This record gives sequence, C-alpha cells and structure tokens, in this order.
Amino acid sequence: MRLKSIVGACLLGMALSTTIFAPGHAETLRIMSGTAQAPLHVPMNRAVVVESDTPFAELSIANPGIADIQTLSDRSIYVLGKLPGRTTLTILGADGKLISNVDVQVTPDVAEFKERLKQILPGENIDVRTANDGIVLSGTVSSAQKLDRALDLANRYAPDRVSNLMMVAGTQQVMLKVRFAEMQRSVAKSLASSLAVRGTGGNLSGIAATGNYTATGAVSGMFDSGTVPIAGDKGAIGLGFTAGNLQFAVLLEALESKGVVRTLAEPNLTALSGQQADFLAGGEYPIPVLKDNSVSIQYKPFGVELAFTPRVVDGDVINLEIAAAVSAIDTTVSMSQGGFTVNAFKKRSTSTTVEMRDGESFAIAGLLQDDFTDLNDQIPWLGDVPVLGALFRSADYQRKQSELVIIVTPHLVSPVKGEALALPTDRLKLPTESELFLYGKTAGGLSAPTKPTRGPAAEVAKQDFSGSYGYVME
Repeated sequence: MRLKSIVGACLLGMALSTTIFAPGHAETLRIMSGTAQAPLHVPMNRAVVVESDTPFAELSIANPGIADIQTLSDRSIYVLGKLPGRTTLTILGADGKLISNVDVQVTPDVAEFKERLKQILPGENIDVRTANDGIVLSGTVSSAQKLDRALDLANRYAPDRVSNLMMVAGTQQVMLKVRFAEMQRSVAKSLASSLAVRGTGGNLSGIAATGNYTATGAVSGMFDSGTVPIAGDKGAIGLGFTAGNLQFAVLLEALESKGVVRTLAEPNLTALSGQQADFLAGGEYPIPVLKDNSVSIQYKPFGVELAFTPRVVDGDVINLEIAAAVSAIDTTVSMSQGGFTVNAFKKRSTSTTVEMRDGESFAIAGLLQDDFTDLNDQIPWLGDVPVLGALFRSADYQRKQSELVIIVTPHLVSPVKGEALALPTDRLKLPTESELFLYGKTAGGLSAPTKPTRGPAAEVAKQDFSGSYGYVME
C-alpha cells in the first residue's frame, strides 16, 4: 500500500509539472504495436497525450524545436507543439526493439480563430484549414467587405501566412454610365464712331480724323470716291456733307453677336469588381518634340476619356475610383516653332472616389463660370464731352458663361445572350441602286428576314426615328 501511494504521488507530481510546462487541453492518441500509425496532429502551444499498448523504455524526438515530449508513465507520453513543422517521435521497448515511429505535425492553433470568425462573421460559409505553418481560407462569402474582414482576422493569427481561396457570391460586374453635359453662352456688343474733316482755303489744306478714319489714304479715298470703308464684319452707316470749304464724314459701326454651344457625351463602360477599365473616344494629336538635335513625334490623346475601378463592397454598395476627362483641340491658341504649328487643348477633367448603391447617381463635378469684359476707347477730353463725345468714343462689351456637370451612375450587371442585345446597325439596310439613284434614299427598308422578331432588338426595330428625336433644345 505504501509503495502504491508513493508511485501515485510521483505520477501526480509529474502530471502537475507537465501541466505547468504545457498548458492547454490534451487529447489522446492510442498506439498499437505492429500496426501503421496515422500522423499525430498537434496544435501549436497545445498538447496531445500518446498512449502505447506496450510499455516503452526509451523515447526520442527528431527536432525538439518543433515538439517537446515528456513521459507520464511507461505507457503515456505528453507531446507539446512548439513551432509549426513536421518531425518524428520514436518509441523503443525495454529490449531495444522499435515499438513505433509517429509522424508529428505541429500546426497553428485555429480553434480560437474559428470561434472568433463565427462571432464576427456569422452565417458566412468559410472553411479554415492549416497548410504547413499557415492558414488556408476557402468557401463563399456574401461581399468583398466581409472577405477583407476575414483576411484581416486571419493575419492576426498567422501574419503573412494566409492563403485566400474564398469567392464572393453575387454579381461582381459593374457598368458605369457617365454623363458629361456642358453649356456655353456668349454675348458680345460693340459700338464705335469715327469722324473725319478736310478743309481747304487758299494755299492751306488740312485733314483730321478719328477711329477708322485716322489713315490719310482712307480719308482721301472716302472723300474722293464717296464710299465708306467698313471695318471687318461690323455693320456700318456713313454720312458725309460739305459746309463751305470744309468736308465732314461720320461713320457709325455697331455689332451684336450671340452664341450657344452644347456638349454632351455619355460613355458607358463595364468592368469586373476590383479591375480597372479604360475608355477613349476621340483621337491622338501629333506633337513634335525636339531631342538631341532631332525631332520626334509624340501623340497626345484627346476626346472623351474614362478610367474607373469598381469594387462591390457589400451587397449592392459599390465603391468607385473615377478619372474622367473631356478634351478638344483649341484652334484659337497655337504655337509655332521650327516650321511646326501646334494647337492648344481645352480640357475638363475630374478624379475622385465615391460610394453609392446600384442605380444611384452622383454629380461628381460641377463648374459655373461667368466671364465679363467691358472696354471703352476714346480720345482724351473730347470723349468726355456730353452727347458729342460719343463721336470720339467706342465701347465693347463681352460676356461668356459656361456650365459643366459630370454625373455617374453604376449598375450591377450580368451577361446575357447575344440575341438579346440591340445594335445601332440592326435597323439599317443598304439601299439598292434604284432606291439610291431614282428615289434619292440613303438607307433602304428593313427586309423581313433581317428584322428581329423577339427580344429588345425587336423593340428597337419597331421605333420610328423619321422625325425629331433625342435631346431637343428650344
């Protein structure tokens, strides 16, 4: 009885020491001599108890840095996982014979990670596995945002050792509709007067003129021929009369111009979530570049440019990184050098990041510009004379207004069958020779075999575009 008590106390002390040495819940693996043993999976910083059906006398571990061992009895072994990896546990009997070689595989402890994953992302179908010293995530999640959360949590348990095999459910393709709308209005008014006087008396003669009559030749030509020179494209009224030896001429010029310009572009572009898509409708302008005493040509794109990266965040919430621009060649500004003439560009562009739901719209850019110019030219002192001073004065008035709006609308889209999509050429047929030469038709009628019978293309074919359609500006 006393010997049994001593042996029990020793075993109890060994159990307590191993508990301090390697805390955690210990599982049990039974080893039968003479049979093939399955690999022993030990979570890192946790322990597994190995029990042998026969007493052993000697134990050895190939790599103590991966796993540590301690005996509980002549049939029980305490295996503690220290670092991720694989090693071998060798068990020998009292006669030196081999009882078994156990393949020990230490993997990261994912039990706590699985619990936290279910708490943070309940209802998500995510499978967690270990591979070597890392974590592998697979399955299907409902949104890209939840996928990022799962990866962020996994990196806390296995930094830089996470393999992502997860997929995002739902539609992950986004079509972006962008509308560029710009209105430009301009008003210009000009009023000018010119006065010329010529007098002769005896041996003396003289000429005085203002405005467009300042040139002697113009004055002489006006008096001699009786015609009135008109400056540029301005409307003009000329009056002339004679009083004794004096000849007078008065020229009144007036101009009023108004202009309206409308620019509208609606590019549409589709891209996969997380992938960038580019779009350009326009051309490329050649620009000469001087380098190393030689001239090379570089091409600068112009027209309607669009680049965006969509990200489906959660359900129908879409995050958009957008860069949009509308440019055109400005012929009013140019530079000439070395025999080359290069024009400037007019460009309206924006770059931003917004977030919205499927079908919602956002005005990502807007500009209202109002330019005003008022110019008054006059002859000093004479132009300040009441009433008559108008003959020695000219006035120009210009006002330009422009308004620009850029509106974006994203849509979640899925591919459809080809026959469901309508093309602009679906309703067009080339005219026959008789239709072109006899009737002057530039497009023939749509024959019955080529006419769509089903789907959206058929609806387009039924529409009549013979009258006014589209955007009509009063």
